[in-house]
Amino acid sequence: MSTAGAAAHNPETAEADWRPSVNPWMVAISVMLATFMVVLDSSIANVALPHIAGSLSASTDESTWVLTSYLVSSAIMLPASGWIARRIGRKRLLILSIISFTGASMLCGMAVAMPMLIFARVLQGAGGGGMQPLAQSILLESFPPEQHGKAMAAYGVGIVVAPVIGPTLGGWITDSYTWRWIFYINLPVGLLALFMAHLYIEDPPYLREVTRVAIDTMGFGLMAIWLGSMQLVLDKGQEADWFGAAWIRWVTALSAAAFLGFVYRELTNKDPIVQLRAMLIRNFSVGTAITTFYGFVLYGITAILPLFLQTLLGYTAFDSGLAVSPRGLGSLIAMLVVGTLVSRVDGRLLLATGLLIFGYSTLELSRMNLGISMWSVAIPNFINGFGGGFVFVPLTTMTMGLLRKQEMGNAAGIYNLMRNIGGSVGIAVLTANLSRGAQIHQTYLGAHLTPTTPGAMAAAQSLAGQITAVGGSDPATAARRALGALYMNLQQQAAMLTYADNFRILAMLSLACIPLVLLLAPARAEGRVEITE
Repeated sequence: MSTAGAAAHNPETAEADWRPSVNPWMVAISVMLATFMVVLDSSIANVALPHIAGSLSASTDESTWVLTSYLVSSAIMLPASGWIARRIGRKRLLILSIISFTGASMLCGMAVAMPMLIFARVLQGAGGGGMQPLAQSILLESFPPEQHGKAMAAYGVGIVVAPVIGPTLGGWITDSYTWRWIFYINLPVGLLALFMAHLYIEDPPYLREVTRVAIDTMGFGLMAIWLGSMQLVLDKGQEADWFGAAWIRWVTALSAAAFLGFVYRELTNKDPIVQLRAMLIRNFSVGTAITTFYGFVLYGITAILPLFLQTLLGYTAFDSGLAVSPRGLGSLIAMLVVGTLVSRVDGRLLLATGLLIFGYSTLELSRMNLGISMWSVAIPNFINGFGGGFVFVPLTTMTMGLLRKQEMGNAAGIYNLMRNIGGSVGIAVLTANLSRGAQIHQTYLGAHLTPTTPGAMAAAQSLAGQITAVGGSDPATAARRALGALYMNLQQQAAMLTYADNFRILAMLSLACIPLVLLLAPARAEGRVEITE
C-alpha cells in the first residue's frame, strides 16, 4: 500500500502528515500580527488611565475597570477557545475574534461615557482572549516538530516584546494626541490581520467536519463565575483591606465554590468545554505549573518597575518606557538564538539557563537605589529579557510537545490561562506588599529618626541652616521644614526597600522553578500521547 493510501486509512498518520498548502511562515506572520495587536493592547492602556478618567468624568477607582473588564472577559475566553474551535473551526473562530477585537477597539475610541467604554472593553477582551491559544495551536500544527522551536521563537517575539513597548507607545500617543488613539491604532492592524488570516490560515482535516453537540453551558457559567470573582478580589482586595472586608470574604468563597464545581463538571461531563484530562500528562502539568510561576514573575516585574521609576525616580511615562524597553531587545536576540538551539540542545538545559539568567537579573534589580542612572535600569532589563527569551521557547515546546494535534487548541487555552492567572496573582501580591511593606520599613527606619539620634539631628540642623540661608526663613520655620524633608526622605527610602524586597521575592521564585525543570521529559513527535475520555 502506498504512503498516501496508508494515510487515508489511518487518521493518526493523516493527522501527522498534514501540512498547510501555503508557506508556514506566512501562517506565522498572520497569527503573530493578530496576537501582537492583542498583547500590545493589554498594556498600552495602563498609562492612559488618568487621562481616560478625566475625559469621561470618572474616578480613578472607576477607571481601573477599564483594565479589569478586559482581563476578565479575556480570561474566560482563553480556555474556552479550544472547545469553540472544535465546533465552528479554528480559522472561522480566529476571523471572528479579529473582527470582534477590531470592532470593539473602534467602540472604545468612540466611548462618551465610562459604561460604554467598559462594555467595549468586555467585547475587546472576548475577541482577544481567543487569539493567543489559537495562534499557538495553529503554529504548532503548521510546522513540523523539528521546526517547533523556530515557530515558537517567532511567536514569542510578539508575546514578549509587545508588553514592553506598550507603555512607551501608550504614553507617547496619550501625551502627543489623545487617549482615544491608543484604541484607533488597532483598526489598520486588525484589517491587515483579517486579510492575512482569510488568505493563509486553513483548518486541518479533523476540524473541517464540524461536530454538533450541546453547549456545556453549566461548565462555561461556572468558569465565568470563578474567573470573574477571582479577578474582582485580586483587583479590589488591596483597596478593601483584603479579608478584613466582608464582601471580599463572600466573593472569595463564591470563587472557590465555582472553581470546585467547574472542575467536577469538566471531569464528569461527556463533552466538557475545557478538557482538564490534559493535566494527566506530566509534561503538560509540570510545564503549566512553571508558566504559572513565570507569569507571576514576568507580569510582576512589568507592573512594579515602571511604578518605581515614576513614583520614586520622577520619570515620565515615556521615559520609564524607554528605561525598560531594552528588555524587548534582549528577548528578541534570545529568541533568534534559542530558535536555532532548541532542536539541537536539550530543552531542559535551555529552560534552566533561562530561569537562572532571569533570576540573576531580577536580583540585580533589587540592588537599585534612588541615585541610579537610566543605564543601571536598562542593563538589568536587557539581561532580564534575554533570560526570558530562553524560558519561553523551550517551555512551550516541551509543555505542548507530547500532545496530539487535536488536543493542542484546548491545552493552549489552559496554558495561557494559567500564565495570566499567575500574572494577576503576582500583580495583586506585589502591589499589596508595596503598601504594607513600606509601612513596616518606615516603622523600623523611624526608630532611628528621633531627637535623641545624633546623626539625624545633625542632618536636620544642617538642612535647616541651608533653608535659612537660601529662603530667608526664621529658624523655627526652617527647623520644621528640615524635619519634614527628612521624613519625606525616610518615606522614599522605606518605599525603595519595599521595591527591593519585591524584586528579591521574584528572583527567588524564578530560581525555585529550576528544580521543576528536572520533571520534564524531552518533547519528541513520536512521544505524543492521547488524552482518553
